[in-house]
Amino acid sequence: MKTKKKKDKKAKEGGGEHLTGEAEANGHPNGHAEIHHGDVKASSHEISGKVFVKELAKMQIELVKLQEWVKHEGLKVVVLFEGRDAAGKGGVIKRITESLNPRICRVVALGRPTERERTSWYFQRYVEYLPSAGEIVLFDRSWYNRAGVEHVMGFCSDKEYQEFLRSCPEFEQMLIRSGIILVKYWFSVSDSEQEKRFQSRMLDPTRSWKLSPMDLESRSKWAEYSKAKDAMFAHTDTKQSPWRVVKADNKKCARLNCIRHLLSLIPYKDLTPTPPELPPRPPAPANYVRPPLEDQTFVPEVW
Repeated sequence: MKTKKKKDKKAKEGGGEHLTGEAEANGHPNGHAEIHHGDVKASSHEISGKVFVKELAKMQIELVKLQEWVKHEGLKVVVLFEGRDAAGKGGVIKRITESLNPRICRVVALGRPTERERTSWYFQRYVEYLPSAGEIVLFDRSWYNRAGVEHVMGFCSDKEYQEFLRSCPEFEQMLIRSGIILVKYWFSVSDSEQEKRFQSRMLDPTRSWKLSPMDLESRSKWAEYSKAKDAMFAHTDTKQSPWRVVKADNKKCARLNCIRHLLSLIPYKDLTPTPPELPPRPPAPANYVRPPLEDQTFVPEVW
């Protein structure tokens, strides 16, 4: 009994910063990586805006270091962001990319397939956007559209759906064997929290565009989407390419947890260059005369 109490006390004192799972296997000094399977209902956590901004700033510095390492080593990284509508995928992607070089880290968010794409091999339209050496590609929804919205809304036949479930693990194995680092995140949000976010978007003119007719129609198919997600996990949550579930009822916690986990998956070193000293600017040539300001068109200074 005493031994158990000591262990519990030691675990609390440790603050959860010890290495577990993938992070330990990768030998990453900063990582605490866990894999959750299934549709985990997000717990309720509270985090102040001040703490969130502070932690996010630290992680964005680490993301810059990771970016430089990916470029230096010629790594090819693909990160998939999937989940229900309004689960918070876009918010995480935005926080990841806002400090990175868009020439190295880019976002792919494809619209409806064209007529030609609908008659091509299903994965063909996604292959075009896969990274070359030294690149990171973040998919805001991906080829898993077929296992979700296309299947639930009847945009593909049952034969096409079954073929996807069979061939998707093989496709991802091909990517991994080719040297691509593939990471798959599923954002888990409760039905009550999703409803709150839908209502909030309807009242906010700057975010109402996020509610497409498809999003509104999907509200009546919560159970169908749940079943589709369960089937998708059963076929594609493999040892080589597992799904990582992010509890997303709290947006701030979800963003920090996801970014921290992503950093833990790829061991990297700090290769960020030392900022150079700015050389003195030479004086303007004596024979240079600026044109009159009246010849230029200025933006009205309202403020």
